[in-house]
Amino acid sequence: MNDGSGLRWSQLVSITLVVGLVSWISWRLYLNAGHLLGPASWVSAVLIVAMAVLVVAAGLPVRRFLRGEARKTLSPIRAARTLVLAQAAALTGSAVLGWYAAQVAHALADVDLPGYRSLLWRLLALTAASLVLVAAGMLTQRMCRVDPPDDRDQRSS
Repeated sequence: MNDGSGLRWSQLVSITLVVGLVSWISWRLYLNAGHLLGPASWVSAVLIVAMAVLVVAAGLPVRRFLRGEARKTLSPIRAARTLVLAQAAALTGSAVLGWYAAQVAHALADVDLPGYRSLLWRLLALTAASLVLVAAGMLTQRMCRVDPPDDRDQRSS
């Protein structure tokens, strides 16, 4: 459950930018040494999206419990673990997004090289999948949020 100290979008953007910049510089050095971008797999994009789906699925029981719609009780440990999973997914997604965005930038610059056009499409799919993982983490974190009670509710008690 969240006490308001959860991840913020600005933090995730910062992580994406820092990882993207470091990755871009690293790839630039690697490419200047005469190497090409490494392979990228469609399977990786599917796995990242599958992780996003699993993160959201883990958050649904917490959301149902908090709304009073659950048929079973929810262990506080499970709720806390779900929140940590959501935050880890958002952090991982933002770092992976920076990693693949840097590769997309290099692939766009050298799209005329043999095989780079198909590599670019795979990298774009991985970038989109990473965005989905970030969004899934943030959505699930939101599902775990417990809003503070209203002042009116406290005064009437």
